[in-house]
Amino acid sequence: MTEIQHRCSYVNLKNPLYIRYHDEEWGVPEHCDQKLYELLILESFQAGLSWECILNKRENFRVAFDGFDIDKVCAYDETKYEELLNNPGIIRNRLKISAAIHNSVIFREIQREFGSFDAYIWGFTNGRTIIEDYQTRTTSPLSDAISRDLKKRGMKFVGSTILYSYLQAIGILHAHGAECDLRLKEQYEIQNNQE
Repeated sequence: MTEIQHRCSYVNLKNPLYIRYHDEEWGVPEHCDQKLYELLILESFQAGLSWECILNKRENFRVAFDGFDIDKVCAYDETKYEELLNNPGIIRNRLKISAAIHNSVIFREIQREFGSFDAYIWGFTNGRTIIEDYQTRTTSPLSDAISRDLKKRGMKFVGSTILYSYLQAIGILHAHGAECDLRLKEQYEIQNNQE
């Protein structure tokens, strides 16, 4: 891979975790249900916080949530909930922890209905990545629609802003800035793969 000289302006260049996330993960089309699940849970914890805050605690979240093993999380009881609530390595917000467990059950229901969460989430764009002009908006008609559907299914902490960020993270929305070396490179690859 060619060395990246210029990155999206929001990246904290002093944080190696953020640089690696931006360069290797953010915006790359993701189809693995386990990864889609992890990122959805992490995005729900981001509400009202910065992504960098979540990213810095990501490994703690992985340990606390049993490697984001959905079967284990779906079976969490009050004891595990209290354990999470008292874990200083993660965001200790009662509503977010409760929502993460609750949303896991709904995630599993979506998998059963559609065969995979991947089929569900990518079905909104017929499996295609949308290349956006770089802008500072925080929602879109697509994130509005998916947010509405997930809320109708009973999920919490899945507002349009959270979903917009999630869609960028998993590569449904390609939104690297014009200043970023990855914008043209990935845009070219996306267009060739979708033709």
